[in-house]
Amino acid sequence: MSDIEMHDDRDAGLLIARTGGADGSGGDIAGYIQYFVLEEPQRALVPVHTIVEPAQEGKGIGGSLARELYAIAAREAIVVAPLCPFVVEWAARHPGEAPAVPDTLVEAAKAAVADHPELY
Repeated sequence: MSDIEMHDDRDAGLLIARTGGADGSGGDIAGYIQYFVLEEPQRALVPVHTIVEPAQEGKGIGGSLARELYAIAAREAIVVAPLCPFVVEWAARHPGEAPAVPDTLVEAAKAAVADHPELY
């Protein structure tokens, strides 16, 4: 697999994986996680969708994105409250990298989406 470059576009709520681009061109988008930042009851990154381009499927892009999202959260000393089914499953398979969060936080994330459907 090509080198993967990750870019966190917090304003757009996208964690983007690009392939190639070693020449500084940025490469092609291989996939992304769409997320939002929950503020209450505690600050958390809430992934809602993981998309991998069809030509990139089966190359570990989704897992790399999930791993990077948890790494960003760890660097910021916050948690991830996943709503995206892919990230939920990835976290269950990687408990050492994806600390569990209380159900109440996941419920708060679901309520935020219900109140603001544009987040989803």
